[in-house]
Amino acid sequence: MTDAEPVLTDQDRIAIFRQATRGFADRHENEIAAGMTDADLASALEDCLGIFGGSGGPDSFSVSFTGSGLRIWGGWPPVNHAIAKPLFAGKSTIAMAREVYGIDDPTREQFDLF
Repeated sequence: MTDAEPVLTDQDRIAIFRQATRGFADRHENEIAAGMTDADLASALEDCLGIFGGSGGPDSFSVSFTGSGLRIWGGWPPVNHAIAKPLFAGKSTIAMAREVYGIDDPTREQFDLF
């Protein structure tokens, strides 16, 4: 990253994640409500992300993603996915999906305290 490139905030990272996974919540509404294991969530995310995709445009993030490895890249300048480290990959993508879409893990033994 050069000094001229803006640093991504947590809100930016969430916006990039939502952009890469748009349609996920609608497609998996029932599964999200019931809760998903890590394996089920990984499979659903892999399906949502597909082989390879991306988006971008004026005044929007440049986003690239692939279901292989559950990898998502993003930033303000176009991101070279071939050399850049992804913002999310593997378990971090699953964790972000749980946070962003409020997905519980039915195998988790700890109950919410609040």
